[in-house]
Order: sequence, then structure tokens, then C-alpha cells
Amino acid sequence: MYTATGTKTIDKEQFITEFTPLVKRIAYHMMTRLPASVQVDDLIQVGMIGLLDAINRYEGSYGRQFESYAAQRIRGSILDELREADWLPRSIRKKMRRIEAAVNMLEQRNGCAPNELDLAAELEMSLDEYHETLQSARGAQLIYYEDFQQDDEEPFLDRLFIDSEGDPLNALLDENFRSTLIAAIDNLPPREKQVMGMHYEQEMNLREIGEVLGVSESRVCQLHTQAVARLRSRLRNT
Repeated sequence: MYTATGTKTIDKEQFITEFTPLVKRIAYHMMTRLPASVQVDDLIQVGMIGLLDAINRYEGSYGRQFESYAAQRIRGSILDELREADWLPRSIRKKMRRIEAAVNMLEQRNGCAPNELDLAAELEMSLDEYHETLQSARGAQLIYYEDFQQDDEEPFLDRLFIDSEGDPLNALLDENFRSTLIAAIDNLPPREKQVMGMHYEQEMNLREIGEVLGVSESRVCQLHTQAVARLRSRLRNT
């Protein structure tokens, strides 16, 4: 569609209809890393705001490039909302750290990756209780800002950022860190490694992964949380 001056305009309703599935896909994909208290419908609603923002701001040609741009705006909109809502309670972090400590203790003691029965026993839980803990710990990330500082310390990332050469992002992307992370992922138990690959490389959501593995969405969530705990434990020891 063109205006009288020859300037091309866009049909916003058409774009909203076309890219609403993209918003839903991103929202469901992000749910894997969020606690059960977060509702996917809320993420979709916020993601739609990001899509509208992308439509209003984009100045390039509307094709594959727009989809990539829109995906960035949608994710950014959702992340901004999550940060403002303080979506990761301390109780979830505490549970995750307990699992990490058990992983680390057993790996040091036995020299190999512990299985779920070993971890449940170390935490003095039944297997069902351990699975429930994994489910409730959903939403933990690989790195927390608070993990790298004590209550009376200058923040870790602030100490790194002493000049233009000390960009915290560059520090976190240091080759040693990357190599350690790659090795840690490679050493995950086969099923957990498969879950991580399908989620982060193929961008599959919990339901899709469950269909491939023949398990429930909640079981996929448990495997993902356990894999993250293993990775965090190994990275914290680096």
C-alpha cells in the first residue's frame, strides 16, 4: 500500500496476524526458564506490545530481516517486564543452590556425575520430593548477579568494570569461560544434554521436547533444571 506521495505504508493488522505465532513461540520457549508462578498468557500479552513496538519502529524492508528484528523486540519486552516484576524469588534461588551443592559434593566424592537417586539421597529426600524440588526450582539461570558478591562487598561486575577494556560482558565471554561451559554441556548425562540441545539450539518448547522424548512437559522441566544445576555447579568451581 502506498500513500499519495509514493511512500509505502504497512497494514498493521496484517502484520499482527502474521507474527502473533512468533510471539507465542517465543513466550512458550522462555517459559522453560521461568517459575511456575509466571503465566504464559501474561508473557504473550507483553510480547504483543513488543511486536507493536517493532512494527512502529522498523525502517527496513519487511521480510526475513523484520522477523529477526521483531523477535529481538518481543524478547526484550518480555525480559523488561520480568525484571520489573522481580520474577525470581529468593526461595527458588535457595532451592537451586541446595541442588548445586549436592551435585558438587557427590561429584567430588565419587568422581562422576550423580544420578537422581544419588542426589535425592544426598538431600535426604524421596525421589518424588526431589522431582518436586526440581519443578519448583524452575526459573534458575546459569549466572546470578548476586552469586558473585558478599553482602559487604563491592559487586563483582562493578569490580571488573574498571575501564573501557574491562567490559563485564567481555569478561563473561572470556575464552576460558566459554571452553569450560562447552565442556560442561558436553559432559552432561545424555538425556539432559539432549534436552539442552533441543531447547537452546533448536528452540523447541517443553511440549515439543516431551513429544520427542516420550515424556511429560513436567519431566522435561525437571531434566532442564537438573542440567542447569550441574552446569552452575561446574562453572562456580571454575
